[in-house]
Amino acid sequence: MALIVQKYGGTSVGSAERIKNVAKRVAQARAEGHDVVVVVSAMSGETNRLVALAHEMQDIPDPRELDVVLATGEQVTIGLLAMALKNIGVPAKSYTGWQVAVQTDNAHTKARIENIDGGKIKSDLGEGRVVIVAGFQGVTPDGEISTLGRGGSDTSAVALAAALGADECQIYTDVDGVYTTDPRVVPEARRLDTITFEEMLELASLGSKVLQIRSVEFAGKYKVRLRVLSSLQEGGNGTLITFEEDDNMERAAVTGIAFDKNQARINVQGVPDKPGVAYQILGAVADANIEVDMIVQNVGTEGTTDFSFTVPRVEYRQAMELLAKLQDSIGATSISGDDTVCKVSAVGMGMRSHVGVASKIFRTLAEEGINIEMISTSEIKVSVLIDEKYMELATRVLHKAFDLG
Repeated sequence: MALIVQKYGGTSVGSAERIKNVAKRVAQARAEGHDVVVVVSAMSGETNRLVALAHEMQDIPDPRELDVVLATGEQVTIGLLAMALKNIGVPAKSYTGWQVAVQTDNAHTKARIENIDGGKIKSDLGEGRVVIVAGFQGVTPDGEISTLGRGGSDTSAVALAAALGADECQIYTDVDGVYTTDPRVVPEARRLDTITFEEMLELASLGSKVLQIRSVEFAGKYKVRLRVLSSLQEGGNGTLITFEEDDNMERAAVTGIAFDKNQARINVQGVPDKPGVAYQILGAVADANIEVDMIVQNVGTEGTTDFSFTVPRVEYRQAMELLAKLQDSIGATSISGDDTVCKVSAVGMGMRSHVGVASKIFRTLAEEGINIEMISTSEIKVSVLIDEKYMELATRVLHKAFDLG
């Protein structure tokens, strides 16, 4: 008998009928002799509806109150799933994040998990119950409701699996595994039986929507066995995230192509070229809890320099307003931006043993007339920033160029 944590996303619990199907799947795992903990998201579309309501009240909703509103989505789902399980004779009990408790820091809407008290869950499992936990949420040291940011239910599931010492964490979604790219963009995309932790971490950070990046970080840190499966199909082994790199030096240079529309570029021009100026700019952005991704510095003339960097599109307005207030103090001649860009990335452990990957990417895009605005690289990935209107074309041609179909 194994302890399994199963996570079901918004699409998987998007209707009463789908919640009943999840209950049947959970009941089957329990009938096979497993202890089961279930983590669920809000029903599909519910979080967007709640965010829209919050914006009707305030242009920039108060973070504490926004967490109070958003946490209700998962609370509905856990109650409905518990009812569905009881209706088919499976004892179950639901918990919100703060009832467990999933303890987080104080960063409302972007909280990070610091500790999980698994006492209640273990007690219920010992008494033969299925335990259902609301994903995406927790409680701050001050007893306030907190949320983990979009996709946080994946993080909740992996963190619970780590805290409970689960044998496997199964992430059920609307796809049957991790693909070489999004099959909705490239129909020839291929499902991967396995993928390394490092590759999955890069893909998650670069826009792949299959797993949330912090969930992959948790899995790597605590060596949680992680598997991606479909809740809409019966059977199949999905994709297993492995922790051992394949030593086969002939493996493909590129494993997958990721893309991310949630990007905006900011240009800070004409600042003095002196020590500390980068910190003045980027430190202020970081202090506002805005994530900076790609960074380029171009040294200009007459002792000045220009900075270009990307931020999540949803935080573009906030970042621009912040920098506008700092313009005089940092000595910038101008601040501009563009929120119609996207990032396309090639990822693969094989890059360590293959040369020419970057040049092949640049040549392929150039042949399609796609201009590259920024470039970022690591040992196993190459990312380019381009106009968002070319995102799908770039993804398709790169997928074909590296024979991933």
